[in-house]
Amino acid sequence: MIWLTWRQFRVQALTAAAVLAAVAILLGVTGPHMASLYAASGLAGCQGDGCAGAASGFLNQLQTGAVDHVVYPLGLVLILATPALLGIFWGAPLISRELETGTYRLAWSQSVTRTRWLTVKLALTGLAAMAFTEALSLMHAWWADPISRAIALGGGASVFSGNRFTWLTFASHGITPLGYAAFAFALGTAVGAFIRRTVPAMAVTLAIFALVQIPMPLWIRGNIIPPGQTITTIDAAQVNYGSFTASAVPGQPAAWVVSSHAIDAAGRPVTAMPASCVPSFSPSTGYKGDPGQCMDKLGIREVVDYQPASRYWPIQLIETGIFLALALAFAGFSFWLLGRRRA
Repeated sequence: MIWLTWRQFRVQALTAAAVLAAVAILLGVTGPHMASLYAASGLAGCQGDGCAGAASGFLNQLQTGAVDHVVYPLGLVLILATPALLGIFWGAPLISRELETGTYRLAWSQSVTRTRWLTVKLALTGLAAMAFTEALSLMHAWWADPISRAIALGGGASVFSGNRFTWLTFASHGITPLGYAAFAFALGTAVGAFIRRTVPAMAVTLAIFALVQIPMPLWIRGNIIPPGQTITTIDAAQVNYGSFTASAVPGQPAAWVVSSHAIDAAGRPVTAMPASCVPSFSPSTGYKGDPGQCMDKLGIREVVDYQPASRYWPIQLIETGIFLALALAFAGFSFWLLGRRRA
């Protein structure tokens, strides 16, 4: 049964190996140049407030380069899209193709039981999907390590911005790609077993997987562990005056701002800058006045809900566990459907 599964899966496996080899070559060729720029920037032993300027200078160098500013975001997108592609092209046809072509009749009439038949297929192909996705993630994380370090030190430049809690980076690095790959593959398998037609199963798998990407980063991830809360000044929270949202948490470097809002001295919400704090402007002198200090005198503060940097790996573990549990549920559903079908 293992040999038969490998024979059916070998084209996909060889394609995945070729993709990994191509990505490894690309990252291996461009990685040393980035590492040399990082070493020359002096960021390796940098400490204190001066690091942010040096980190931004390093990222700006990469931004003006010919490859790095393209490889970095494309790599993140590729890793995020890989589970969906595996669910579509590996998971959805796994059972539906057998049912659609009728080849299941020969397989189920042999001495191999349906349970063993599906177990071997799920185990071999599913583990390959997880290994392929995580390999892409690890290679990109190794290549982007200088970028991640510079961003953590306060640097930022166009595509090189946002800490590791940023929705695209979080879902593409760490161990979450394992959970996403297992979920997408098991989802595709279950949908294929239910619909019994390959092309419709592929479309439904893509739609469901895409829908899952909406609630997780927007509403679930930030509350997997109850966030901390602090009330601080407008300047300390680096508030955007247009939306009154915070971009920093005092005393919590690299923290994730889950949500924020401004309140006045009486605790009422503040949604717009008071007219008395709007800076005056003249063509000769430009803008005058500090809105942050003005609002501080009026008692306006920023309420910030956040996840500290120390919770990165606990949230990674919990989110991965959620998707692995969903993958097991969909796999169990596939076994149940297969057991009910007549040969």
